Amino acid sequence: MTKVNFLKKKKLKNAVMFSGLPGIGLVGKIAVDYMLKQFKAEKIAEITSDAFPPSVHTKGSVIEVIKDELYYYKFKGKDYVFLSGPVQPSLDATISSAKEHYEFAKEIVLAAEKLDVKEIYTLAGINVGEKRMNSEPKVIVAATDKKILNDLKKLKAEEHEEGLISGAAGLIIGLGLEHKIKGACLMGETNARLIYGDNGSAKKILELLSLKFGFVIDMKKIDKESKEIENAFKQLSEQLEKQQDDLPEKGLTYVR
Repeated sequence: MTKVNFLKKKKLKNAVMFSGLPGIGLVGKIAVDYMLKQFKAEKIAEITSDAFPPSVHTKGSVIEVIKDELYYYKFKGKDYVFLSGPVQPSLDATISSAKEHYEFAKEIVLAAEKLDVKEIYTLAGINVGEKRMNSEPKVIVAATDKKILNDLKKLKAEEHEEGLISGAAGLIIGLGLEHKIKGACLMGETNARLIYGDNGSAKKILELLSLKFGFVIDMKKIDKESKEIENAFKQLSEQLEKQQDDLPEKGLTYVR
């Protein structure tokens, strides 16, 4: 069961929500967390779920239940809500996992409806393999509304022609349709091996959101972090390639 516990009552109007939970390359999480730090947004709700990993978090020897959170930010008279956190329900092939994901996404959508959210943008990563390390990442978009789709394409986002969008990134905007909440998923191209996060891909999403909503975001820190991560990954890739070249043509077919 997923519970959204509101800490403060907020009366919003025609709000926009951004969701950034852990996923491929941590792209969505990095993007949302970066905005939260820049905007100094206000926490308004905590989200708990028995679909989260069976663990607790300790800080200063104090134990806390793992939570996701909702934050509020007002910019130029417009209301914005952010979904952030360290976890989403685990994704596997079992029926129970699927139910947990649907239940979690439904509660997020109901919370959004209470806050008068009219548009939801889920931020995520899309795995493009080695292509990510040889070219600038693009932002791929899929939307439930043609106008939103066309507006994002004008800002250089490219269409996600066909395929699945798994987890919260897909379900939240999909279920939002049932509550007349429009939505889109913005996916930054990344490599699944970037397990410590793809800041460069997250930056591309932030740049697009800045253009669409007029946000003022200082990119200096994310620039530095993205270059460090990409350099480290290139070095790792080169080492793996060298190990592959050194292997005999017959025999071992894997890298230890």
